[in-house]
Amino acid sequence: MRCPFCGHEDSQVKDSRPTEDAGAIRRRRQCEGCGARFTTFERIQLRELTVVKSEGAGLKREPFDREKLLRSVSIAARKRPIEAVQLEKLVSGIQRQLETLGENEVRSGRIGEMVMEGLKGLDSVAYIRFASVYKDFREARDFEEFAGNVSEVGKG
Repeated sequence: MRCPFCGHEDSQVKDSRPTEDAGAIRRRRQCEGCGARFTTFERIQLRELTVVKSEGAGLKREPFDREKLLRSVSIAARKRPIEAVQLEKLVSGIQRQLETLGENEVRSGRIGEMVMEGLKGLDSVAYIRFASVYKDFREARDFEEFAGNVSEVGKG
C-alpha cells in the first residue's frame, strides 16, 4: 500500500479489525519509508458496476463510486439525528443489492429509488432533502406536495 504522505511503496499492517457494521476491514498501517501511520479500509466487491445516467439525448456511463453515494446520503442527513454507522449500513446494503442483481450496469434512477427507500425508514427530513435533489424540485410548491405525501417515519 502506497504511503499517502511520502509515496513510499511499502507499509506494514499494525492492526486489523472489522468495522462496526462488519462490512469492511479497518487496517492501521505504518509506512516503512517515513514512519507515518494511516488507516485503510478493505471491502468485498462482488462485481464491477457501471452506473448509466441519462444525459441530454444520450447516456453516460461511469464506474459505481461508493464514496460518492455515501457523500450524497450524508449531505441529505446533515444535522439530523442519524449516526454515521447507519449511513454506512444503508450504503453498504445498497451496494450489496446492486452487486447481487447479476447485472454489470445499473441505471442511476434505480440507485436513487433505493436510497429514497432506505432514507424513508431512517428520517423523513433526510428523505425529503434527498428527494428534492433526486426529483429536481424547482419551486416551494414541489416541496409542499411531496412533503404532504410523506408520513412521519423513522426519527424525523
